[in-house]
Amino acid sequence: MNKLEKLQELYPEDLLGLSNKLTEGEVEVLYNLRQLLEKEIQPVIADYWDKAEFPVQIYDVYNRAKIMNDPKLFVGREGKETYSEVYNAFLFHELARTDTSIATAYTIHRMAHTVILQGGSEEQKAHYLPKLENFEFTGCFALTEPLNGSDIAKGLKATARKENGKWILNGEKYWIGAANTADVIPVFARDEADGEIKCFVLHHDTPGVEFEVIKHKMALRPVQNCHIIMKDATIDELQYLPKIEGFGDVTRVFQGSRVDVGHIATGTAAGSLAATLKYATERQQFGRPIAKFQLVQEKIARMETKVAANIALSVILSENQERGDFDTVNASLHKMHNAMNLREAVALGREICGGNGINIDYGVGKFFADAEAVYTYEGSHDINALILSRALTGMGAFV
Repeated sequence: MNKLEKLQELYPEDLLGLSNKLTEGEVEVLYNLRQLLEKEIQPVIADYWDKAEFPVQIYDVYNRAKIMNDPKLFVGREGKETYSEVYNAFLFHELARTDTSIATAYTIHRMAHTVILQGGSEEQKAHYLPKLENFEFTGCFALTEPLNGSDIAKGLKATARKENGKWILNGEKYWIGAANTADVIPVFARDEADGEIKCFVLHHDTPGVEFEVIKHKMALRPVQNCHIIMKDATIDELQYLPKIEGFGDVTRVFQGSRVDVGHIATGTAAGSLAATLKYATERQQFGRPIAKFQLVQEKIARMETKVAANIALSVILSENQERGDFDTVNASLHKMHNAMNLREAVALGREICGGNGINIDYGVGKFFADAEAVYTYEGSHDINALILSRALTGMGAFV
């Protein structure tokens, strides 16, 4: 099977053909990943979602698929430390098309990698990054707190102080995905000495750290979000990331993650479309498949327009990132646009499936619920709107 045939099988929703920007090697990795996901994750993910348990075997799937370090991803990328941004867009598309939670778990893991890549010393990168890339270590990151989310830049309360060559952390973090199972946890805290926000790598077994899983979620149920409590958690100097020296550096790190969630919105919408098409072509009413009714076809067409537009913006933003032509406004535009389209697409899918649209056995209901989480995390709709409007008007309206 050649590259074009693989792409047509992988992404029939990509009617504009933008996936053709992927290299042969990138397509091969994504195609192999799809086979593993369909065989090992797709048949069981609804049960994990229903039980609110995480399928930890996904990390083994990621490792076998070599999604972070397959040599084929680096052909023609001499001197680059990571894979291409266009591949990144379709990787998140691929994961979220299977399940939004496994895509979210990967972006959490990748953020740990990104924080250390951008904030760490050469020694720290050499120690942590290869283990994160082959999933010997799993990672997450901890920024938000119980009382501070959108206003975390000024409101961050977790503290760090240096004593006798050690760092001592105190405070709480909230909504931290995968924290209870992650091996490494970059944590952002305010240095008591200079008041600046800095970053420290906690290990799962760091004394003085407690994890409480947040229960009763209605979306992204397999992802274990946690409340982290740090009481004189003591770490070595080597666990302080020296290239993060204030919130400006934090913002630089998180620009990319906001775009990643925009890619997740694209894949989740595509997954909802695929599940809806399967249902509509199989479900019989009035003696024929419901896909033969005009009203249903109109809704399917509207879903496709949302998905196609999201793919287009994801690819454009990815190419801008690759060129270095990228900022916070771009990231907010991408996340806001794609999340809005996602919300509308999954609502149409649920509507087409009628009563069965609220049952996770058909897939559509799961995507419908998960879209609500994607709409909010990594920059809520309102915060992204304020960032865009500030850029257009020259006037800030945050406070």
